[in-house]
Amino acid sequence: MVHLVFESNETIRQEDFARFVEEREAAGDVHHYELLNGRVVMAPPEGYPHGSVGSTIQALLGTFVQERDLGKVFDPSQGFELPPGDTIQPDHSFVSAARWRTVTPVEGQFLRVVPDLIAEVLSQMTRSRDRGEKKAIYERNGVREYWLVDPRARSLTVFQLRDDRFDRGRTFTKDDRYEPEVLRGLSFTIGAILP
Repeated sequence: MVHLVFESNETIRQEDFARFVEEREAAGDVHHYELLNGRVVMAPPEGYPHGSVGSTIQALLGTFVQERDLGKVFDPSQGFELPPGDTIQPDHSFVSAARWRTVTPVEGQFLRVVPDLIAEVLSQMTRSRDRGEKKAIYERNGVREYWLVDPRARSLTVFQLRDDRFDRGRTFTKDDRYEPEVLRGLSFTIGAILP
């Protein structure tokens, strides 16, 4: 099976990218676009079990955050414009109440805020970018906690921001329990978020 990911050859600005995405949506395009280091990157929809794992993570984060009024949780349809010029669309993200208070959301536009927590579900198409380029973008923008959920390896790798840099990361497997630093009080076994 061939998995195609396309990248632009030229760099563009966030304003131009926002117009590009608006035009693609109006044309009925279902692909996932991000602006990474000035390049437009497109990936087609993912295959199983990506959506199943994602739905479980979204429910877990959404329920915990909403019940405690800790901020906002977003699914992969939400775009974020980051200060140095990247526009990201992570699989799952959490913005704390403190960071959310700094935002003036405008309907139909990308949010201008850095999430506290980002979770990416790895797939064959996104695995190397999520571990490399996107991890570096999240680190330099101050994402406090970054999760790489690997359904194939049945694991969760967590990176936490320490002195403006991600630590070396810790990997948890199916029977391990994890308690996020960014969402104190949440606790789950890794197997609970995997199919």
